[in-house]
Amino acid sequence: MIPAMPATAVSPRQVSAAALRFGRLAAMGTVAVLILVAGVFDSWGTAQYVMLAKGRERGTVMVTRCAGDTCSGPFRPVSPGARARARVVIDDSVAVRKGRTYDVILKSDSGEAVRSGPAGVLFAWVPLGGALLLASVVVAGGLRLVRAAWLLGGSGAVLLTSAFLALQ
Repeated sequence: MIPAMPATAVSPRQVSAAALRFGRLAAMGTVAVLILVAGVFDSWGTAQYVMLAKGRERGTVMVTRCAGDTCSGPFRPVSPGARARARVVIDDSVAVRKGRTYDVILKSDSGEAVRSGPAGVLFAWVPLGGALLLASVVVAGGLRLVRAAWLLGGSGAVLLTSAFLALQ
């Protein structure tokens, strides 16, 4: 020890405060990461068909009937190798209206269709937008990283707003 410097002792209170601070950061960091991973995982279930469309059946569907939470209509192919179908199902949401025609991609070996194009890509990533908004609250409150929280929340809001505008 240098004689000019006073001896500093770490009190048990300081040690416990540091341990609690580390525990809070670890727990809230884990929660924020889990929220974001869940958002990506949920979005990827649909986004993979829209973003990796090479080799998939592409075409249009004219919505003729809506019941419950699905709509259906005939499928007209536009990609080589695709075949016409009398009925395919598309999820009913604010993005689908009876009597309108939509560009779609069929999920592998099923009669289920998802929107394609920029609107379909943005719509597929809507769960991630919600996860970004939720994670921003955790990051701001639990991690006390306000700038990072604003970045996450702003990204989520931009994604959700652009998806809403693209689907109109």
